Amino acid sequence: MGVANAVFNEISLNGGSMDLSGLTVAQLRALQEQVKQALKDREHEELSKAREQILAIAQSAGISLQDLLGGQSRSKSSATKVKVAVRYRHPSDASLQWTGRGRQPKWIQEWVSSGKTLDALRV
Repeated sequence: MGVANAVFNEISLNGGSMDLSGLTVAQLRALQEQVKQALKDREHEELSKAREQILAIAQSAGISLQDLLGGQSRSKSSATKVKVAVRYRHPSDASLQWTGRGRQPKWIQEWVSSGKTLDALRV
């Protein structure tokens, strides 16, 4: 990125703003790439510093990294799952039940194919 560095060095700072009007399109693109890389590098540095600070605080408080991270749920889906109520139950065998979601169980299919209604099984 020698061109980008040269372009960056040619830009003069006027009261905190850059005068880009004298740059060619190629120079502006080179500068854009340099800015992207500088942002990536800076974000990585700041993230590393933040991690170090957090670990130092945890260690000074006598908390291990495992304890620090262990109290939180890793997935939102497991925390938001709600048990669905049973909507259908077999009249003679209470262990056969269905929420009404997903594929019909075999016992439901047999019940309906024998000419009986699903409403007869509704809880």
